[in-house]
Amino acid sequence: MQTPGPHSAPAFALPPPAARLRRDAARDLAVAGALVVALAAALGAAIPLGPGYAIKAALLFAVGAWLVWRGLGHHPHARFGPANRITLLRLGSAALLAALVGEAVPEAPLAAMPAVAWWLVIVATATALLDAVDGALARRSGLASAFGARFDMETDAFFTLLLCALVVQAGQAGPWVLASGLMRYAFVAAAAVWPWLSGALPPSKRRQTVCVVQITTLIVCLGPIVPAALASALAALSLALLTLSFAIDVRTLAQQRHLQPET
Repeated sequence: MQTPGPHSAPAFALPPPAARLRRDAARDLAVAGALVVALAAALGAAIPLGPGYAIKAALLFAVGAWLVWRGLGHHPHARFGPANRITLLRLGSAALLAALVGEAVPEAPLAAMPAVAWWLVIVATATALLDAVDGALARRSGLASAFGARFDMETDAFFTLLLCALVVQAGQAGPWVLASGLMRYAFVAAAAVWPWLSGALPPSKRRQTVCVVQITTLIVCLGPIVPAALASALAALSLALLTLSFAIDVRTLAQQRHLQPET
C-alpha cells in the first residue's frame, strides 16, 4: 500500500481561498439573480408592466453581477461575506427599479397613481437604508476590503442615476436632473484625461452627507403628494450641493497636484 509522501495533500484539504471565494460568490450571485427574476415576473404581472420589464431587470442585474465577478480579485478574504450580500441585495433592488425606465409607470401625474408611487418610495427608501448596514457589517465581521468599498460606491452611483431617471419619467423635474446621477461618471471620465483627478481624497463627512441628501431628495421627489414645482426646486437644490461638493474635491486634488515634489 502506498503511503502519502511529505508533500502529499490530505484528502480532506480545503480548496484555496480564491476558489472558496468564487464558489461562495457564485452561489450568492445565483440566488440573488433568481430572486430578481422571480420578483420582476411578479411585479410585471401585478402592476402590470410590459413584457420586456422582467428581461430588462434580469439583464441589468446580470451586468452588475458580471462586474462583481470580475472584481473578486480585489477581495482578499475567502468568503464573500454578509456585507457584500447586503450590497448585492441593494443591487438587485436597484435593477428592479431601473427596469421601470421606459415602462408605463411611473408617469405624470404621480397623484393619479398613488399606490405605485408609494411602492416606489418604500422600495427606494428600503434600498437606501440598507446602505447604512453593509459598511458597519463588513467592519464587524472582519471582512472589509477595497472590493467591498468599491462595490458599495458603484451601487450607490447606479442607484442615484436610476432615481434621477425615474424622477424625469414621472414628470417631477426636467432632464437636467440627470446631471446629479451622471456627475460621478463624468468625474471618472475626466480622470482618464487628467490623471491627477484620480488622486486619493481623505474621508469626508461632507461627501457622505451630500450623498445622503442627494438620494433622500430624489426619493422625496417621487412622492405622489409632492407637487412637480416643489420636486424641481428640491432637486435643483440638491444638485447645487452636489456640484459644490465635487468642486471642493477637484480643488483639493488640484492643490495636492501642485504640492507634489518635482522629480
